[in-house]
Amino acid sequence: MQRLDLDFAGHGRAHRWAGPLLLAIALGVSGDMAWRYVQLERSVKSAEAQVARARSHRASTPVSNEEMVQARETVDRLGLPWAKLFSALEAAASDQVALLAIEPDAKSGKVLISGDSKDYLAALSYVLSLSRTSGLADVQLVRHEVKKNDPQHAVSFQVSAAWSSR
Repeated sequence: MQRLDLDFAGHGRAHRWAGPLLLAIALGVSGDMAWRYVQLERSVKSAEAQVARARSHRASTPVSNEEMVQARETVDRLGLPWAKLFSALEAAASDQVALLAIEPDAKSGKVLISGDSKDYLAALSYVLSLSRTSGLADVQLVRHEVKKNDPQHAVSFQVSAAWSSR
């Protein structure tokens, strides 16, 4: 049997550069991370200062009763079933009728709809269509007027309806 000479320590000079190279890479990455940390810390402090300034500029004046009433009315108006009203208006839409205004009254639960139609029959047909929709009840023609200056004799009208929330 022949003797084997194994050298586990590896005293070769081929890989002497690997250690310093890895150390240089590690120092570069560490330096980059430290620089980014400092930049992020500055940005956080700047944002915190902006928030602190914004908080200090709040209006410290007390709210008047009139403003509170207006705010409550706005919240009430936003809480109304708008989707049902608009779907009812879309269901009754006609190419012979043009809606000009929709004036809801949150307190009474009524809505006043103003529009123009090509003739009186078209206005009455629109009122009938509105009365058949599920979102409105007690639909009534409140006012109508034939436009005298219009050569086609268009009709201006207003419809009142109860705006049901069901």
